[in-house]
Amino acid sequence: MNYSDKVIINEVGPRDGLQNEQTFISTEDKVTWINQLSHSGLKYIEITSFVNPNWIPALADAEEVAKKIERVPGVLYAALVPNRQGLERALKANIDEAAIFMSASETHNQKNINKSIDETFSILNKVAKESISAGKSVRGYLSTVFGCPYEGNIRVEEVVKVAEKLFEMGIRELSLGDTIGVSNPTQVQKVLEVLLKRFPSDQLAMHFHDTRGTAMANVLASMNMGITKFDASLGGLGGCPYAPGASGNLATDDLLYMLNGMEVETGIDYKRIISSAQFIQEKMKRPLPSHSLQACH
Repeated sequence: MNYSDKVIINEVGPRDGLQNEQTFISTEDKVTWINQLSHSGLKYIEITSFVNPNWIPALADAEEVAKKIERVPGVLYAALVPNRQGLERALKANIDEAAIFMSASETHNQKNINKSIDETFSILNKVAKESISAGKSVRGYLSTVFGCPYEGNIRVEEVVKVAEKLFEMGIRELSLGDTIGVSNPTQVQKVLEVLLKRFPSDQLAMHFHDTRGTAMANVLASMNMGITKFDASLGGLGGCPYAPGASGNLATDDLLYMLNGMEVETGIDYKRIISSAQFIQEKMKRPLPSHSLQACH
């Protein structure tokens, strides 16, 4: 394999991990957990979502969490922002980066955002431009890149079309999401072969779900294509509330264990990550799916 000796892990557990959970984690516990993550060596933490609290009740305390966490120098604190109302709240809470999101699938976009892809472009363009004007960077999420629960396979041309629009808005990085965990290494390679002809590898990140146990294999395939940024969620928490069958994200602790064994540098302290995973597992009051946590018992 031909891969970089350095990888960046973007921790999305406090947002993507918690958004679909029925157990409400208290604001105090969220803040404690994020503070633990801030001292683990992670450089990117997605701390919450400024989506309407009626849609995502688990993250209804977004402003409070963002205002109460300890801001560690060198760590970027991001939040999901769906529209201008959400951006107003996010800017008041002084997030570092706004994450905007949409789908490559028309049906999933309608289910997730309640708007067509074309309608979504104009909304996100305003969010991106206002974020940048306010001195905040913008990250893009593109869902259902490798498959949709409603439409099945998504043509890579559709992915390219949406990706180009998002980069035109000024995003610094695009996260390519396998929202329902259907991809395999060969598919990942084929999609990246197309995308990497149009976009630099350092502007792309991968967001795999481990629904069918292929997330880690897909990481290796991506690394072999020159990708060095991966979203992951501590303990394997999370899934998409608008994608039936979308189980947990790739577990940060499992990914870190593998990369450490491969002598790939991440700058993250594995013991602190495991301790933090055990903390949130205790608060969830159920075992989390990561293999590393299970191996600790």
